[in-house]
Amino acid sequence: MTFTNQVQAVAICHTPYKQKFGIPRQPGLVKAAHGYIELQAPFNHIDAVRGLEQYSHIWLLFSFHENLAQGWKTTVRPPRLGGNEKLGVFATRSTFRPNGIGQSVVELRDISQVNGKVRLGIGAMDLLDGTPILDIKPYIPFSDAIANAQGGIAHEAPHTLAVRFTDSAKSAALAAESRYPQLLMLIEQVLGQDPRPAYKRAKQDDKQYQVALYDLDILWRVIDEQIIVEAIRPGQC
Repeated sequence: MTFTNQVQAVAICHTPYKQKFGIPRQPGLVKAAHGYIELQAPFNHIDAVRGLEQYSHIWLLFSFHENLAQGWKTTVRPPRLGGNEKLGVFATRSTFRPNGIGQSVVELRDISQVNGKVRLGIGAMDLLDGTPILDIKPYIPFSDAIANAQGGIAHEAPHTLAVRFTDSAKSAALAAESRYPQLLMLIEQVLGQDPRPAYKRAKQDDKQYQVALYDLDILWRVIDEQIIVEAIRPGQC
């Protein structure tokens, strides 16, 4: 069966995550991440979100827009399994899906109008900056939270690593908090998830990595099972 209705973005998501590397693999893991959704015409009307302020969380259906050209895969290698074992794409939340559709539940922080655009302030998201939002739905606790549900390979939250800053990196982060509140906490929570490819985690790894948050490049490496933030500098892009 062919689905013929046109699907278009109702909003665009704006987040601290400027590149795919470093985005948490599930929503809710990085609570210091704050951003907003901006409704697009013809959906940019305050009446479209009337009553949404009653809810603390919302579901976002979105497009994995930067992966669409790469197509989909029958099987994928989940990071949870070390990147060595395969599961069917429909048994995972892989971004390489037939229709490139993702879903996330995020905190709804506020609703406002800025320069004529309706904005939904959100938190704890796992979306790339600029992600097209296909639909917005309220999160309903009595039906959406299922007690004793089985989580398969992802039944528990992932293990996190301790994050340490060099003196210069910490000073740079604190100085930038005038523009980006809670930046230090955001960096700790993002890097604590260990964004490296799964196959790197069981090996000696001396490489320096870079994660882009807002307009900053965060430079770090793993030493003795700890994340060491070595420098924070203006972004290169």
